[in-house]
Amino acid sequence: MEEFVAQNLCNGSREARIQAATQLGKLNAKQRHKLAERGVAVPLISMLQSQDYEAIEAALFSLLSLAFGNERNKIRMVKLGVIPVLLELLQSQNESLMELIIAAFLVISSCGANKLAIAASGAIPVLVKILGGEYDDTNSISIQAKLDAVATLHNLSSCSQIIPSMVSSGIVFTLLHLLHSYEKSSELVDRAMVLLEDIIASSENALVQTSGAGGAIRAFVETIEEGSPPCKEHAVEILLLICQSCREKYRGLILREGAMPGLLQLSVDGTFRAKEKAKQLLLLLRDRTSHRARSKQSKHELVEQIMQEIDAEGEKVMGTKTLRLVEDMIAKLST
Repeated sequence: MEEFVAQNLCNGSREARIQAATQLGKLNAKQRHKLAERGVAVPLISMLQSQDYEAIEAALFSLLSLAFGNERNKIRMVKLGVIPVLLELLQSQNESLMELIIAAFLVISSCGANKLAIAASGAIPVLVKILGGEYDDTNSISIQAKLDAVATLHNLSSCSQIIPSMVSSGIVFTLLHLLHSYEKSSELVDRAMVLLEDIIASSENALVQTSGAGGAIRAFVETIEEGSPPCKEHAVEILLLICQSCREKYRGLILREGAMPGLLQLSVDGTFRAKEKAKQLLLLLRDRTSHRARSKQSKHELVEQIMQEIDAEGEKVMGTKTLRLVEDMIAKLST
């Protein structure tokens, strides 16, 4: 079977090459490794450059099967020039092909040796446009393709040299757009928040862009209230980074967006990391001028004073449940 695949990929007719590419994906890892060593990636990449949809699809599946779990093959494909070919294919705007192409970028971007080459190719702005819906006028890009695009960008973000080009591509605003456009508990928002936190933590420019974007703070507050547990964790970390960057500027803004109820809830029943970050942010949001006086107050007086400060900042009206959360939070902070 290996000989059949190798011979037909290199010298076969159109039908024989498609059949060989299809068969390659059914071989075991050892057989695929032998074929890769024989150079079958070259004719497969050549098939991508045809105008034949069936051949392109078969070649993409085959290349994915060669690359999956094999770092050497991922590096080999990039050296053979697969990246510009994949970028050219994205111009076709064929939905099913787009999913496979982005999946290919996801697989090859998982290899550290390929990250700078992918960034240098101009792939980042293309992936960002795909996420933002700017690459397809029919808006037919699937959720899976967007998930893979976010995952690819997340792979690339682990290389600090790439972060500036990611920020300059407009990725911050694109990720915020996703946050505004999809359910806060959705998987896509989860993935977007992970990436956004990583970028903000690594780039001062990204932090400035995020904190200055209209509606961003409100979106993070809503995510703390409505998101999945991991998503809430990332949202509170981002708000904490924003507040730490300039407490005087952002304390009032965060409070006026109604952050307190969600933060109090998170400080009690969030993930371990979310609880810690929520408590840190709650401490930053306190009125420090009365901090010393508080240390001598009873718990009840302390609760009342916190509530007065929240009201003074234009906070939303809160009920008995929130009062209990305040009491619980103070008890935990006091221990």
